[in-house]
Amino acid sequence: MDHQHLGRSGLRVSRLCLGTMNFGMTTDEPTSFDIMDQAMEAGINFFDTADVYGGPQSPDMDKGYGISEEIIGRWLAQDRTRRDRIVLATKVYQPMDTGPNDRRLSAYHIRRACEASLRRLQTDHIDLYQMHHVDRSTPWEEIWQAMEQLVREGKVTYIGSSNFAGWDIATAQNAATARNLLGLVSEQSLYNLTARTVELEVIPALRYYGIGLIPWSPLAGGLLGGVLRKAEQGRRTSEQVRRQIEQHRSQLERYEALCADLGEEPADVALAWLLHHPVVTATIIGPRTTEQLSGSRRAPEISLSDGTLRELDDIWPGPGGEAPQAYAW
Repeated sequence: MDHQHLGRSGLRVSRLCLGTMNFGMTTDEPTSFDIMDQAMEAGINFFDTADVYGGPQSPDMDKGYGISEEIIGRWLAQDRTRRDRIVLATKVYQPMDTGPNDRRLSAYHIRRACEASLRRLQTDHIDLYQMHHVDRSTPWEEIWQAMEQLVREGKVTYIGSSNFAGWDIATAQNAATARNLLGLVSEQSLYNLTARTVELEVIPALRYYGIGLIPWSPLAGGLLGGVLRKAEQGRRTSEQVRRQIEQHRSQLERYEALCADLGEEPADVALAWLLHHPVVTATIIGPRTTEQLSGSRRAPEISLSDGTLRELDDIWPGPGGEAPQAYAW
């Protein structure tokens, strides 16, 4: 498994990042343990979770929050040497209870949320603490002061963002620079062959500031994972996926035919396409089973030719480049 610097930082992470959103929801604890074991054996050292993972991301506390973090914590407790062999990332922002200060990015909530994540993860530090969404109602002076305190106390090492707009990234980074802080080292965004809006302004901002991109939903909810072939094999799909298939059928037919010509699995080609982008540090994979994890390990080894990349652009066109050239002379 190849490793690459996380943005402009000196930290090196695997090109595949193990996403754990399914842990505790569709994946039980023993299977989650097996997935993490196999990930480490495969050289994946980058594990991503969030305080809200493990149940529906809503204020309904009956569903159980923090389950994904708790599962990771119990796995780490089995062998304390594991902690120093992985880069552990989690997130803060989503509602963790029904109180008015149990969410978003106030200094009050950041401190309490970090302490709670540390307890669930059974560790004394978080390697990458990510703001799950932007909070435009809280000033950056307050947010960075809270993050700076966590770094000073050794509870957090690096700070990242998720679902930020280009101007949010610029605003956050400029505020950090004014405080002589490193600021953001990574951004998690929705990015795949079917969803390329970040190419307009987010990716240019990341490149300018030296921030690594970590795409989530790289397979577009399974649409890019060979969905037509699976449907022919009689596999069940949700109503939402069936609607997407009909909406994109001609593109999917061309895409899966191209992958067949390459002799590669559609999911691996979708991941490899992301990893060819120079701003992408690692892409998140969220296997529900050990079999799905094994299938993803091929992607970093795939080299796509310029001709193949052009054909993929033709099948799944982006927004036309970067802003404003994409829409203005």
